[in-house]
Amino acid sequence: MHQLQPQPEVTTSLHLTTHSTPNFAACLDHVQLLSWANLQTEVQQVDWLILHFNHWFSHLNVMLVRGDCEPEYFPATSDHPARIQFAHGFFNSALHEISHWSIAGDQRRLLPDLGYWYAPDGRTAEQQALFEQVEIKPQAIEWLYCKAFGRKFQVSLDNLTGDGGNGSHFKDQVYAQAQQYFKGEAQLPRDTAYFIRCICSCIRGGKTLQSDEFQREMLD
Repeated sequence: MHQLQPQPEVTTSLHLTTHSTPNFAACLDHVQLLSWANLQTEVQQVDWLILHFNHWFSHLNVMLVRGDCEPEYFPATSDHPARIQFAHGFFNSALHEISHWSIAGDQRRLLPDLGYWYAPDGRTAEQQALFEQVEIKPQAIEWLYCKAFGRKFQVSLDNLTGDGGNGSHFKDQVYAQAQQYFKGEAQLPRDTAYFIRCICSCIRGGKTLQSDEFQREMLD
């Protein structure tokens, strides 16, 4: 089993500065083909997400794409942009994979699957503990994304046939991590903050996320 190595993150303060991202108004322009509130199906919502993500992050040479099987990240080549491939067309799978990508620094984005170690379902208690340690931040960020979209978030232990425990401690850690972002005890990754800002502008009328929207009991 390969051991995880600490990896750098791309971070920023909660309030983005103008030089860290493209012109914000230009990024929101001309992609509102359908109002989010009028979308009736998961397929329509996924289409909306793909369209907007690929527009908002076109400056980083990356595309969000549906996958027919398991999620995977493919680095950019001389002929193709990087691809964030999410599983089976599921909206929340897309948000989860975006959360991993938005945490990764520039060097990890050059690696297949962002350089993550992964052991499949059926992990031992020790392997599960290692899995959970590297999933705290991505799942806390996924929760932020879900809340911005008005969607339910569910913590994933991803170990149905192994020793996943009851998940209570992991949920505590995900909750604590989310609150640290609001308290300023941890900085949001640059592209995470930008993505949330774009979502809130389009879906929440510009209303920013608030810490009291995130309660520990929501994870049970």
